[in-house]
Amino acid sequence: MSPYLIIGIIIISIIFLTLLISFITYIIAFYGPKKANEKMVNSFIVNKEEINELVERLKKVECEEVTITSYDGLKLFARYYHVKDGAPLSIGFHGYRGSSFRDFSGGAFMVMENGHNLLLVDQRATGKSQGKTITFGIKEKYDCLSWVNYSIERFGKDVQIFLRGISMGSATVLFASGLDLPENVIGISADCPYSSPKAIIKKVVKDMKYPSFAYIFLVIGAKIFGNFNLNKESIVEAVKKAKVPVILLHGEDDGFVPCYMSKEIYDAYNGEKRLFTFPKANHGNSYFVDNERYVKELVAFTNEILDRHKK
Repeated sequence: MSPYLIIGIIIISIIFLTLLISFITYIIAFYGPKKANEKMVNSFIVNKEEINELVERLKKVECEEVTITSYDGLKLFARYYHVKDGAPLSIGFHGYRGSSFRDFSGGAFMVMENGHNLLLVDQRATGKSQGKTITFGIKEKYDCLSWVNYSIERFGKDVQIFLRGISMGSATVLFASGLDLPENVIGISADCPYSSPKAIIKKVVKDMKYPSFAYIFLVIGAKIFGNFNLNKESIVEAVKKAKVPVILLHGEDDGFVPCYMSKEIYDAYNGEKRLFTFPKANHGNSYFVDNERYVKELVAFTNEILDRHKK
């Protein structure tokens, strides 16, 4: 066997192995069509029973199921909760492989009790929305814009809209803040966001004690099989274009998305901004750890903005 043939076989083997590992990492990290996790099972959450009870309560609230078509042809699904005609509209975006029922189990009632109509979205590749790939907010930001445009078309050109996200949902709305949003969007709330898809995935790779070069396979898998560039976009960069007021909330003991990432976003945000951190709160748990302060700050932020926009 000639040396050239041996070299050729080695090169082909390396390429095949690289593609295989990249595909496996794509399935693990980005492939979406799996049953949404509606129950709170994370071991670091101490309010699991309370959250699960709220999930069941929210499921019993009457809602309207609605769909739109995404910019790339996917059928996207959401549940609309009507409180009163002419009320402000809050649009909620859940976290990574989560569900609106779980991630807004408490927040949904807070929003509705504050007099807002509510649209809870199933993000692409999750729940009843179509798609195969979760892109950590990179493509989801355009879905957010589509839901905003749908809401204006449905509820009228004067509807006032708040975008609300938790975890990856915060990435969605913060990425969207850098787009040319309609003036109807008057406020954004982001609970425990990460500073960029690259940063959070590298952090998870390290936490799981994988070798650092494993990230390379994730980048390749995302590009080849998910058609998105994991390195290209950053929330810290996106929010430099933002004009909409934002409130950032983060648990100081967040073991998944470090609290300092919200500080990085806050420092980069060029629009009006507020940042509140919550001692002893882990990932997505601030609402339950210090409910009184959490609700107080969010409602105050929302109502102050609405007061400014009164005609």
